Amino acid sequence: MELKAGKLLVAEPFMLDPNFKRAVILICEHGDHGTTGFILNKSLDIKIHELIADFPESNAPVHVGGPVAVDSVHYLHNVGDLLENSLEISPGVYWGGDFEKLKFLMENGVIKDNNIKFFVGYSGWSEGQLVEEMKELTWLVDDMDANYLFRIKPFVLWQTVLHNKGNTYTVIAQMPDSVSLN
Repeated sequence: MELKAGKLLVAEPFMLDPNFKRAVILICEHGDHGTTGFILNKSLDIKIHELIADFPESNAPVHVGGPVAVDSVHYLHNVGDLLENSLEISPGVYWGGDFEKLKFLMENGVIKDNNIKFFVGYSGWSEGQLVEEMKELTWLVDDMDANYLFRIKPFVLWQTVLHNKGNTYTVIAQMPDSVSLN
């Protein structure tokens, strides 16, 4: 499958890198300059208003987006028609947009907690780096479905994506996280 914005990177089951072990990453940019995405299934136990002082109180999920620029906050949402300058990544999934308007709309209940997910940091690859990792069979590529972001619990997302691929991936999805559990 072609690498491009809107596709998922799914970590192969034996990946040892703790940043990406059993990760599901939504690619938001891919081109000559490199690749940028966000890990969808690594939740943090913190609220967005605890990270950003003037942000309205919210229970919207906050995740580890990746190991790059961990002093930055990003967001994916399904309300692109409400936030100017948001970029549609795949059907029903938007990245970014007018941050001041986001705060206003969340404070006034127009954008609900279940419409948005926040990410601390991001996952990034320099030009050609991800293509090399693909040759090493480090990642599987799959189609994004907005339900993966807004409906599936993060702790079962990796298994769900593999199960939905079918065939041998259904078996892989059932593998325990630790080899010692086999």
